Amino acid sequence: MGMTSSQPKSLRLIGFITTAFILFSCNAPASLSFIASPTPTSTLTPTSTVTPSPTFTPTVTSSPTATDTPTLTPSPTQTDTPTITFTPSITPSPTITLTPTFDFPDVTVLSQAHCRYGPGTAYLHAADLYPEDKGQLWNRNYGGNWLWVRFDKLNYACWVSASVVQVDGDIFSVVPYFHPMPKSTLYGPVQKVSAVRDGNNVIVTWEGIWMTEDDFRGYLIEAQVCQNGFFIDVAYHTDGTSMTIQDETTCGQQSNGKLYAVEKHGYTDPINIPWPPK
Repeated sequence: MGMTSSQPKSLRLIGFITTAFILFSCNAPASLSFIASPTPTSTLTPTSTVTPSPTFTPTVTSSPTATDTPTLTPSPTQTDTPTITFTPSITPSPTITLTPTFDFPDVTVLSQAHCRYGPGTAYLHAADLYPEDKGQLWNRNYGGNWLWVRFDKLNYACWVSASVVQVDGDIFSVVPYFHPMPKSTLYGPVQKVSAVRDGNNVIVTWEGIWMTEDDFRGYLIEAQVCQNGFFIDVAYHTDGTSMTIQDETTCGQQSNGKLYAVEKHGYTDPINIPWPPK
């Protein structure tokens, strides 16, 4: 029994199985017995399951309730804030207080006088002064009775007695000062100086120095002594070789003195006087 390709696949399968069975039966041994099983009848009905397409149910979306559109408030126009530049604090400079320049008192000569190298008549003459000569007061001695003045007509200062000048200002506005005396280089110092006390007096003696008559100007003693209860500076001039000096014993300080030989150009080196104790 032949099968055609036009037969259904299930019928072809059944025919194949039947044919194979027949062939096996013909060739099988005699001892074999077969129990015929009923041939199942199978009707193959192709089943086609159609999956139904889902029914599209539109979802109703409720429209939102209209919300009132807010009124737009216009934003103010932004104004750029200027950058603040901090001004540094200015520290005030200290006020400079000007110190006034000291004005030396003016001096006018009242009568003809000597200007000297020291504060007293015992000192050498330094210049002649005449009425209306003018200058400036630079210094004074302790008592203010002798003044160290730089006169306009001179290129140096010298000492003048306060009694012969007029001072425009305070004499005591200037300080005490003692300028070195001019020094002589032609002669040596005095030799063999001694001193003895006689109560309130001290007698000083020395050996004279030879000088030419033109150069010789005597001798000078500068001393610090006690007189009238005060310890004071004194100066004495002599052409001799001895001098008696008042020196009381009531002052606490020890008195002292120096001796110079004097020539017209100046003073020799001084010699200390061995002053006797009180």
